Amino acid sequence: MDGSTLAFLGIAALLVVTPGADMALVAKNGLAHGKRAAIATALGVNLGGVIWTLAAALGVAAFVRSSATAFNTLRIAGAVYLFYLGLQALWGSRHRGEREPESARTQKPRSSRTAFRQGVVSDLLNPKIAVFYTSLIPQFVAPGQSIFARSLVLGGLFDLMAIVWLFSYACLVAKAGAVLRRPSVRRRLERLTGTVLIALGLRLAAERR
Repeated sequence: MDGSTLAFLGIAALLVVTPGADMALVAKNGLAHGKRAAIATALGVNLGGVIWTLAAALGVAAFVRSSATAFNTLRIAGAVYLFYLGLQALWGSRHRGEREPESARTQKPRSSRTAFRQGVVSDLLNPKIAVFYTSLIPQFVAPGQSIFARSLVLGGLFDLMAIVWLFSYACLVAKAGAVLRRPSVRRRLERLTGTVLIALGLRLAAERR
């Protein structure tokens, strides 16, 4: 592995573990629905990352970055979606009963599918990822190298790191949620993650290229 790739991995590792919308969403679903939902969210987020990797290699991400209309459309849609998820978490924590209903067991598959979909949509509606792929990765493409192939390799490495980190984080959140079974504690944590998602949505709404 060459020095350029190692340098990229070092920067990518810092970006992967930096708290953001992905981690907040994993935490929200993990606390509300358990381990399966947390892992499903992580998998959904990383599917979005794979799609962005392909988009970057094909030049779509560069178009999003250069087009004010495309960037702002994704920015507003992503902000609204994060805001909606945050409100959903706050509403759920407010109306969560002292005991989980017996029907919750039958709702787990549906919760996992919903969590997966939320992860995918949240990641795809984040134009900052397009900026990341089109700003950082080209700096690690040496003269003579194929931009398409190099983008796929570096983007794939980033996605691999991200899925390992988010999967581990999802398991940690689920384990913490299993320990913190007191409804009052879980409600407070859900309110916190809901507030964080709303704040991230507002920050994304204010983002500029």
